[in-house]
Amino acid sequence: MRLQNFIMTTVMSATLASAVSSCQQAQRENPLLEESALPYGAPDFSKIKTSDYLPAFETAVQQQRDNIAMIVNCNDSATFDNTIVAYEESGRQLDHVSRVFFALTEADRSPELSDIEKKVMPMLTELENEISFNEPLFERIRQVYDRDHDALQGEDRKLLEETYKEFVRKGALLPPAQKERMKAINLRITDLQQQWGDLLLDATNNAVVWVDSEEQLAGLSDADIEQCKKDAESRGGKAPYAIVIVNTTQQPLLASLDNRDLRRQVYEASVHRTDGTGQFNTYAIVSEIAKLRAEQAELMGYPNYAAYSLEKTMAKTPDNVYTFLNNLIAQYKPAAEAETKAIEDFARQTAGPDFQLEPYDRFYYSAKMKAQMLDINDNDIKAYFDVDSVLINGVFYAANRVYGLTFKERTDIPTYHPDMKVFDVFDSEGKPKALFYCDYFRRPSKRGGAWMDGFAKQSRRYGQLPIIFNVCNNAKAPEGKPSLLTWDEVTTLFHEFGHALHGMLSDCNYNRLSGTSVARDFVEMPSQFNESFASIPEVFDHYARHCETGEPMPAELKERMLRSINFQTAYALGENLAATCLDLAWHMMPADKVPTAEQAEAFETEALQQVGLLDRQVPPRYRTSYFNHVWGSGYAAGYYSYLWTEVLAVNIADVFARRGALEPATGRDFCEKVLSRGNTGDLMQMFSDFTGMAQPDASSLLKARGL
Repeated sequence: MRLQNFIMTTVMSATLASAVSSCQQAQRENPLLEESALPYGAPDFSKIKTSDYLPAFETAVQQQRDNIAMIVNCNDSATFDNTIVAYEESGRQLDHVSRVFFALTEADRSPELSDIEKKVMPMLTELENEISFNEPLFERIRQVYDRDHDALQGEDRKLLEETYKEFVRKGALLPPAQKERMKAINLRITDLQQQWGDLLLDATNNAVVWVDSEEQLAGLSDADIEQCKKDAESRGGKAPYAIVIVNTTQQPLLASLDNRDLRRQVYEASVHRTDGTGQFNTYAIVSEIAKLRAEQAELMGYPNYAAYSLEKTMAKTPDNVYTFLNNLIAQYKPAAEAETKAIEDFARQTAGPDFQLEPYDRFYYSAKMKAQMLDINDNDIKAYFDVDSVLINGVFYAANRVYGLTFKERTDIPTYHPDMKVFDVFDSEGKPKALFYCDYFRRPSKRGGAWMDGFAKQSRRYGQLPIIFNVCNNAKAPEGKPSLLTWDEVTTLFHEFGHALHGMLSDCNYNRLSGTSVARDFVEMPSQFNESFASIPEVFDHYARHCETGEPMPAELKERMLRSINFQTAYALGENLAATCLDLAWHMMPADKVPTAEQAEAFETEALQQVGLLDRQVPPRYRTSYFNHVWGSGYAAGYYSYLWTEVLAVNIADVFARRGALEPATGRDFCEKVLSRGNTGDLMQMFSDFTGMAQPDASSLLKARGL
């Protein structure tokens, strides 16, 4: 899931009266600055033009400056309403413009949008610096915090705490010289992340493997071959077929490709997309970002960026994270070694006794081994996973059974791309609850991966219902044919919709605290938990239907398929652990010890070796040079959160299983105690309130993974 990493120091606001009159003319001319006439206030993409974005940002930024000035220049003593709430309300227009714009730069980027982003990001960072280091503003905030913190209750107290701590963490208490240095660092990181996003997208598109003949694609399904043909056409047609590189290290098609040399080419294109001596090498950016983050931490009095970043999470310290990870690594390694040996032994039965298993062979022989042992083939089961059925009869069906939600497709709301669908979401009483967009198919203009975000967050104060979207990168079938998913892609749909539910079911007063505005090592819990519904028999039977006949998956095939979910799962855990440890290694360095661009590859090798995860057969899910979560998004020193929250999710799934997995009463309880509450309370307490557990039970993670 992606949380915006552009600067939203204040992410909501009501337009203050004095600023309205000064920009009325701009509002009449620019649809981004007008109140949308569409339901929920949805952005009207039929009216928005690329040329609207920059002037909309300029107006919205100035509007927030004016609003901040009104707070600072207020003659009355600082109060919760005239300072904390007013600050909360100061940038609502900017939040709206930003949410629309950055949705497109991630999912439908064009050269024009990239050029605008290069102008917008420094503008936003400068605004953040102005606000973060505005001494009169912070002094008013501190006065309210010191005087009223203990007297306030509930969301009001939480909003005050979050506002005050945010300013402190950004350097409001630093001496003047250090404040100036922090401002410069913020601007430079913004510039580097802009460069990173452009370079990674170009590198991944450039890493396409061109294929001259259909014979070379032996082993792929007809649908996959057709997709390769379509991908070649959309990327310039340098050859009849193209294998597109996705964002992870391993590539899904490697499980099916018979041609070993082509498997090697695809794998090497993936792992080397952003290294070497070519124009797409990202190590200079990586090294500089890591060094600047370390300097930020040192300015704030922390030994490294990990210590600084983790302070605001459930884990709290690097030591706690490493204790958690080391326990998993110790239990994982024997299983991984046994798994690798079993695959290589299997491969030698057909490839010869001297065959040496390579990373690009692993998925291929593991799939054949699974087919032989469980009599199951991924292409056979894909026929039962049509994306529309998975969404309507699976994802939506489970949400209806558990939370009472219903969904109705709308065709009257404009979208930013014709592949998108839009749905009204209603609660159990038939009242509007949210608007949901889904954008599931890959294209060259979309970054890799899958994520959730929103055009608007829920807020009772503003009467705003959530406008949520999910984005994925699934292959789109030719016109008239069903788009089929792998099991991994099925669970991804459920995963991202778990994030969507966290946004849709939010019931908070303040936008800043609503929905997914929680710590990194909590935000992935609702999504990981929602994956569990994909394999619940009643849900599975409802969506797993043959794309041509509509018949449900036969019971015997279903039984084998569900057993296969945990077939050789050590790899998936290992690649995640390796990526997690790389993230932490880069952010545990003091500024003067951060590796240079030339040292980056050796540092990666050493970091993995130190934790016992240097294994050619199980490379990191993301290598340093294309680890977008860490260098381009908000997961720096936080990628561990996927494993951390998986523990929470497994514990919660166990509670659902005991009470009845699809029992509405359990869903209501989970919604009331967790999903609806956003960041309005202590996150561990929310977990405990629902599960009855004082602390999460990590031992359940390996069991759930079949290890």
